[in-house]
Amino acid sequence: MDRGLYVAMSGAQAALRAQAAVSHNLANASTTGFKALLHATEAFPVEGAEIASRSYAMGDIGGFDARAGVLQSTGNPLDFALNGADLWMAVADRGGQPAYTRATDLKLDAAGRLTNGRGQPVLDDAGQPIALPPFQSLSIGGDGTVSIVSLGDNTGTAQNVARIGVVQADPTTLKRGEDGLFRPAAADPESQPQPAAGNVLMSGVLEGSNVNATEQLVQMISLSRQFEMNLKVIRSGDENAQAANTLLRAR
Repeated sequence: MDRGLYVAMSGAQAALRAQAAVSHNLANASTTGFKALLHATEAFPVEGAEIASRSYAMGDIGGFDARAGVLQSTGNPLDFALNGADLWMAVADRGGQPAYTRATDLKLDAAGRLTNGRGQPVLDDAGQPIALPPFQSLSIGGDGTVSIVSLGDNTGTAQNVARIGVVQADPTTLKRGEDGLFRPAAADPESQPQPAAGNVLMSGVLEGSNVNATEQLVQMISLSRQFEMNLKVIRSGDENAQAANTLLRAR
């Protein structure tokens, strides 16, 4: 009896974890560069002094879908999309350490620093934040070079002032942090992101989220049914236990 209750409880808990991942995906269906969370559930035996007749389900939502999202043309010179699923833009996290993202909707803050739409400072190819002097026009080249025409320059001569830090890394070697940024999963030097060269980006477009909202909604319905089914098993087990106790008292 208690074994069935334990299995149902464990299954309901795993369904709730999966629902949390699906809810997060749906909430970010229109977020620039967002990569859908993946969740999986695995059964593990409960170890102890007695016979291993119990198991529990452990859910993992640490993985992500690395497929590229749909490109959306914006015409904004500060917007760009990366040319390849293994390319990442370097930004600084809250602690000032380098991390990587696909959110490439750039903006300028009040101090002239280049950030993305989440307010994360963009790093150059030397790992330093990019700060731009006053300008009248700006363009980003295919190799990540930022060129500006300085404010008051009547000649219209463009000057290269920085190069956006773009690295190449196999998505399987990265892990997503709680802040949504990606970092190397291991300290192995061979798996560290390497500077990308050549035509690494397309200016004037943005990569949308790769979340399939319809698929996620169907998955949410399926998970809700799984949760309800496990609750029914728990209720049935409780009713059977009450009936057994009644019979024992009658004797």
